[in-house]
Amino acid sequence: MAAFQLEKGNRLAYSIHKCSSFSSSYVPENIQEDKSSDQSSRWSSDTNNPPQYLTLKLQHFAIVLSITFGKYEKTHVCNLKKFKVFGGVTDENMIELLDSGLKNDSSPETFQLRHTVRDHPVPFRFIKIMPLQSWGPSFNFSIWFVELCGIDDWDVVKPCLDWYNAYKEREVVRLCLKHFRQHNYNEAFEALQRHTEIQLEDPLLSKLHEILVNKGDYEGTEDFMEHSVSPGNLFSHYIKQQEYKPVWQPIQPADSESQPGMRGGHQMCMDPFTETIYLFGGWDGNQDLSDLWTYHVPSRKWTLISKDTEAEGGPSARSCHKVCLDPEQRQIFTLGRYLDTHYRTPENLKSDFYMYDIENNRWTLITEDTGSMGGPQLIFDHQMCMDVERRTIYVFGGRVLTPQCSMVDERPGFIGLVGPVEPIFSGLFSYHVPTNTWKKLCDDSCWPEGAPCTAIRSRVGHSMLFHPSYRQLFIFAGQRSKEYLNDFFTYNVDTHEVNIISEGTKKEASNIPAAGFTQRATIDPELNEIYVLSGLSKDKEKRDDNVQNSFWVYYIHQNKWSCIYRNENTGESYWNKMQHLEPCPRFAHQLVYDHVNKIHYLFGGNPGRACLPKLRLDDFWKLQLCRPTHSQLLQKCKLLIRKHRFKELALKNSMAALHYLQTTLSEIIDHTDEEQTREFQLLTSVLFREQDDSTFGYKKCVTEEEDQLECHRRRSQLFDQLVAFFPENMTQPRGNLIDLIQL
Repeated sequence: MAAFQLEKGNRLAYSIHKCSSFSSSYVPENIQEDKSSDQSSRWSSDTNNPPQYLTLKLQHFAIVLSITFGKYEKTHVCNLKKFKVFGGVTDENMIELLDSGLKNDSSPETFQLRHTVRDHPVPFRFIKIMPLQSWGPSFNFSIWFVELCGIDDWDVVKPCLDWYNAYKEREVVRLCLKHFRQHNYNEAFEALQRHTEIQLEDPLLSKLHEILVNKGDYEGTEDFMEHSVSPGNLFSHYIKQQEYKPVWQPIQPADSESQPGMRGGHQMCMDPFTETIYLFGGWDGNQDLSDLWTYHVPSRKWTLISKDTEAEGGPSARSCHKVCLDPEQRQIFTLGRYLDTHYRTPENLKSDFYMYDIENNRWTLITEDTGSMGGPQLIFDHQMCMDVERRTIYVFGGRVLTPQCSMVDERPGFIGLVGPVEPIFSGLFSYHVPTNTWKKLCDDSCWPEGAPCTAIRSRVGHSMLFHPSYRQLFIFAGQRSKEYLNDFFTYNVDTHEVNIISEGTKKEASNIPAAGFTQRATIDPELNEIYVLSGLSKDKEKRDDNVQNSFWVYYIHQNKWSCIYRNENTGESYWNKMQHLEPCPRFAHQLVYDHVNKIHYLFGGNPGRACLPKLRLDDFWKLQLCRPTHSQLLQKCKLLIRKHRFKELALKNSMAALHYLQTTLSEIIDHTDEEQTREFQLLTSVLFREQDDSTFGYKKCVTEEEDQLECHRRRSQLFDQLVAFFPENMTQPRGNLIDLIQL
């Protein structure tokens, strides 16, 4: 199969096969023609209630690679906001190929379809499109035009179809083998396996089944898990599928007398190769700061590099600026700052740009005014990140400082939010370090050709991250005037292509981080994950009630957000109790990430207390995102084995079971874990249940044959629990034959 070239496909001819029995809508023949200006050229459902679907029958079997949806010439309430696509050899038995949605615009959209099973290309004859939600809440569904692209060359399709048919036959046999073995139909199991020569599972797991289920050797089962799992990585796939658990730890520096003071609006960056954090500037509640610090993680030591960088030829005191680090050249760049309105003279509104040489401990003024070199004007609350390989810095957004008078502090998260003057936002710029040249890639009102300019706007307080392998900037959230954003898009720095990941609609609110600004984001290019720690949420009138902690992970490959931590407590007394367990909610803080050791570091910020508006924080935290380790999973397996052993003993000999509970089972319990302790205490009640109490899934057997069957059933259940930790390509089928019976 690897020899097949599946990257390119031809348009596939198809015919309208049937519609849902719930819809008698007329299906025009010209749905096969892209007539974007003809409002009648579409398939429409009678209602907006699923199930509604459209089935396309291909003229020949084909490997369908992609589907393209055409649209009406302008936005339309009947466009599909959410839909699914299925494919199958027959129209009665299909698998899901796509779960996505269309943008409500006039541009055709193409989606790649799942076209493999177990890494083998699979041909289909039927494609089913199932609308789930239209852009108009109460409107029916419309499909204007559909084009399928794939491969229908019979020389390519036939061997794929033969493999798929053989695969289905093999899976049917494996389901039968699983059913026979679970129900102890040994003769049928052996006969079918001998006749077909099909293996139910990896021989390693067949050995486990023999030890546990057939022999009932629980100690041997533990030994098997210990020796079979520990040396290899058999649990690795399972571990990667588990959700992260955040673990916060306060950092107590080795020298508590020498460390940065309270501040917000400061900047930090980290060199993961030397495990050194750099902190510069900020606002302490009364004044801007110009101190430069380093923190060395292994020695747990803060070092004051400069008390006043301006006095040493570096930048003046500032906040709401940005920094980025080049770890290879050992250089730090800083740009931007906030100025109170009475300091906004033409001379002060120049955008100075500095570089700090770490090795030589020396500042260099690159330019007094980036605006005069084709770069951004003086801005604050922008974002800046670096393509280290090509030594290019990208700057996006931020509010441009102007000399107009304003009576309000305009820094987000400080005293006021937006001044009365209509704000001006900066666009996207690049700076090439070796040639000392700036380039405006696009300004606030002019985006690259083909980009949906209505969907992408400059802003402040957003997040921007660079993925060096994808060559993309990931941009998320922020504030624009009084509007809070939580859209999410990418910008390809080579092709200038913009891709909208999420438009941040209200209906998506529960699945993505809340709209707001001063959230902090980091990226792990190796794991292809983005991390977001929440800050000030969107309701500025209730700011104190909306500074809440949550931590999100965005899995780039899966295009999926997951909230792994949320604490919505807001009371000051509560957070006083928690001050040594997790950081209190805040904004204007800083978060950096060590992608080598997979650790985040958090410092300072504004806790948003109305009674203490000048209060800033100086607490220092590290955050590790933990998944179960191999040893923890092995301990969990042993606990499962011993619990089943105890319950089996309880059916036969209560005193022996009690002794086993107090000794062998008790020694593997983590008695500091409340959940494990509660489960352990609950096990005692097994000894006092009625003979036929099914609360725990056990029943007292009368005959020896019944007892053997019951033991076999229980051990089979334990076997199923244990193999769930192994890779799917090693195990018996996940499904059950009995579940295929339809009533």
